Amino acid sequence: MSKALGLDLGTKTLGVAITDSLRIAAHGLENFTFESGNYKKAREHVLDICKKENIVDIALGYPLNMSGEAGERCESVNRFKADLEKDNPNLKIILIDERMTTIIANNRLLEADLSRAKRKKVIDEMSAVVILESYLSRGGK
Repeated sequence: MSKALGLDLGTKTLGVAITDSLRIAAHGLENFTFESGNYKKAREHVLDICKKENIVDIALGYPLNMSGEAGERCESVNRFKADLEKDNPNLKIILIDERMTTIIANNRLLEADLSRAKRKKVIDEMSAVVILESYLSRGGK
């Protein structure tokens, strides 16, 4: 079984998480920073990781509004997903509701007793872990 990737896409950062080869555990890989709105750079980075790690399955956070409706940020995520699939048609990208991921991630970091400055540096990466864990809990399919 191959590894899977979890992504939390922001306007300037991309939280990245990865599973082990058995897809039992997910851990943070990095907090990738790019120029505001430069999704091409973020997309190229994801494609590089996929090639290096032989990844075809991606769990991509989908930023629904608390009401459950798709908001403005969902449009960016949909474009990012479509562009990734266009660049690599072998990718299987699943959108994962990310409404509570930042809260869950922040609570985990608080429990680890990280300072506010340290939490800010890794919050997107930890959110990507939560997104990936959600994907895995659904059977990773």
